[in-house]
Amino acid sequence: MINWGIDLGGTKIEGVILDSSADNKIIARKRIPTEGDKGYHHGLFQIKKLVEMLSSESGQKPSQIGIGTPGSIYPPTGHLKNSNSQHLNDQPFLVDLQNLLQIPVYMANDANCFALAETQMGIVPEIAPNAKVVFGVIIGTGVGGGLVVNGEILNGANGIAGEWGHNFLHESGGPCYCGKTGCVETVISGPALERYYTENSGQYKSLKEIVADRQSDPLAKATIDRLVKFFGIGLSSIINTIDPDVIVIGGGVGNIDLLYSKGIEEVKKHVFNPDCATQILKPKLGDSAGVFGAAFLN
Repeated sequence: MINWGIDLGGTKIEGVILDSSADNKIIARKRIPTEGDKGYHHGLFQIKKLVEMLSSESGQKPSQIGIGTPGSIYPPTGHLKNSNSQHLNDQPFLVDLQNLLQIPVYMANDANCFALAETQMGIVPEIAPNAKVVFGVIIGTGVGGGLVVNGEILNGANGIAGEWGHNFLHESGGPCYCGKTGCVETVISGPALERYYTENSGQYKSLKEIVADRQSDPLAKATIDRLVKFFGIGLSSIINTIDPDVIVIGGGVGNIDLLYSKGIEEVKKHVFNPDCATQILKPKLGDSAGVFGAAFLN
């Protein structure tokens, strides 16, 4: 079977065609700019342009296509919501795209696509092939999550299943763009960690510099120690609620090695069980996960 996937990002749109009958061999893959500043309808035509480019390169036409988006569909209206690409919010994006492409389109949040990709062809089949419940976490510029149960994305009644980043974590995170205060995203996202360092030191360091300097800079160490602490508290709430077999950690913050040693020990302190059987894993697919996950949507 030939699977088509699109990953819609804030700055780029990526497309892929996979041959699932040949171990998910990549038939074609392309990226073009999103150009979201040119408006909603221009973005739709950029997606159409990318599909036409993939079709021209491969000599094939899609019978259906999957797309991963920032934000998610609100079931009562069918409109997109919670997208940091704000020109998409409150738009009938799925219906408009189907009308433009004239084929069925299947849509999911980008974190859901990440979780699905790692479940289908990433780290999960390699390390935990019998896993039934997989939670995918993205900790980067923002914090999101996706939930896959028995190989299928779980969306939920409100279309927000897995939206871990906007649970309350600690008031010190301050106001969040979502209107609440102290969300996970305001405490352990990359920008939140940099902000914490800057507010307490009076100088700016990138997250990469903070991690590198933690042995020589006491405040850099305090910033990473704080990350580890709240990573443990935050992930334990996922485990205590849905008890997944596997949690896969994506995003730039997820590259910090301490999360897989001290971070896991911190998680165990807060799990409502004498031990923690949930495997917490690094992803295999990196920033390719979103587009691959979209290709598995149906």
